[in-house]
Amino acid sequence: MTTSALVARGGLRSDRAFALFDENGGFVNAKREPRVHELRVSYDADVTRATFVSPRIATPHVFALDDDPQGLASWLSAHFERPVAVRRDPDGGFPDDMKAPGPTLVSTATLAAVAAWFPGLSADDVRLRLRANIEIGDVPAFWEDGLFTTAGDVVPFRIGSAVLEGTNPCARCIVPSRDTITGVALPMFAKVVSQQRAATLPRWADRSRFDHFYRLTVNTRPGAGQCGRTIAVGDVLERLVAATP
Repeated sequence: MTTSALVARGGLRSDRAFALFDENGGFVNAKREPRVHELRVSYDADVTRATFVSPRIATPHVFALDDDPQGLASWLSAHFERPVAVRRDPDGGFPDDMKAPGPTLVSTATLAAVAAWFPGLSADDVRLRLRANIEIGDVPAFWEDGLFTTAGDVVPFRIGSAVLEGTNPCARCIVPSRDTITGVALPMFAKVVSQQRAATLPRWADRSRFDHFYRLTVNTRPGAGQCGRTIAVGDVLERLVAATP
């Protein structure tokens, strides 16, 4: 897909629209459940069907994204060897930062810069680890750190037909430290990122937004009335004149 639209609460259509929950209503994700890394998921060309493969189950499961997810939940429960539920929220999904539910953003140069801190990692590896929704080319590393400002303010920008507001640098969890295929953690990943971010933070970045420096990519929220606005590959990002509360 080369174009996506914003949904009601500001995320991209289908992004984080599904989540897994345990019997107590807690998330089942790679932060807490290592067997998430064992799953392999592929999509058809129209991103309407997903095929799940598990080393623990002989038969793959094909899930149409518009179907009742109960069948998928049963299959995943067998994989995790405990009951899980699959929930869908097409209006905004399940972002980590509910105050900034818009697309996450990073620059291509940032991915290369982070990869250079770790021998053996490529920019593609870092791209998979950080999983940003929007990637900006032809700008310096950490250029996106100019898309947030002091706490309580935002930096508005237009990309495609959508107006978004940069809110804060994204605090990362343990997941980016792990190999996206094997789940094996890279030693000292968080510490190295924190040290390098503190040492190389661009002069235009608001240092007050870093209570710690294990932060990469930028969180956003939608401007008013953005549902249905589209963002496409090749769109230019245009910063708007003034930040708004």
